Amino acid sequence: MPKLIVCLTGMPGAGKSTIAEGLEPRGYHVINMGDAVRAEAVRRDLEPTAENLGRLMLDLRERGGPGAVAELVVPGILESRSDVVLVDGIRSNPEIEVLRKAGTTRLLSVHASTGTRFGFLSRRGRSDDPRTQDSFEARDDREIRVGISAPIALADESISNNDLTREQLVGRADEIIRGWL
Repeated sequence: MPKLIVCLTGMPGAGKSTIAEGLEPRGYHVINMGDAVRAEAVRRDLEPTAENLGRLMLDLRERGGPGAVAELVVPGILESRSDVVLVDGIRSNPEIEVLRKAGTTRLLSVHASTGTRFGFLSRRGRSDDPRTQDSFEARDDREIRVGISAPIALADESISNNDLTREQLVGRADEIIRGWL
C-alpha cells in the first residue's frame, strides 16, 4: 500500500498543529513545514523571529520554486516507517504537487475565525507567533500571497474549529483520515 500523506492546511492558528500533536501519539508520523523552515534558519544562523522566518520562506520559494519548502520535507516522508504521514502547514498547490511524488495525498483544511486564530496564536508562544493585531494581519497577508487560499479551497475535507474542544478537533481529524484509509 502506498504511503498516505495527509496535508494539513489552513490559516495560521486554525488548529493544524493541534491536530498533528493530538494524532502523533496515535501512531501518525508528523512532519511540520514550519519546522523545516526553522531548521533552515538555524543552518543559516538566522534568529527565528517572525520577520526572519517569513523572509526565509519567501527566499526559499524564490530561489527553489513554489514547492521548495515541500522539497525540504520529502526525505522525512520517504524515510518514515509509518503508513500515514501528516504534513502540517501546506501553503500552496505546488507544495502538494511535490508531495504527490512521495505517496498518495489527501488534503485536510482547518478553518477558524480571525478572532479565534489570533487568540490561539497569542497563547501558543512560538518565536514566530504574532504579538500584535498588525503583525497577525501581515502574516495572514503573506500566507495569502504565497498561495494558501488554493489548498484551503480545494481540500478533500474541511473542519471548522471555532467551537470545538481540542479532543473534538483531534477526534474529527482522526475520523476523516481513517475514512481515507
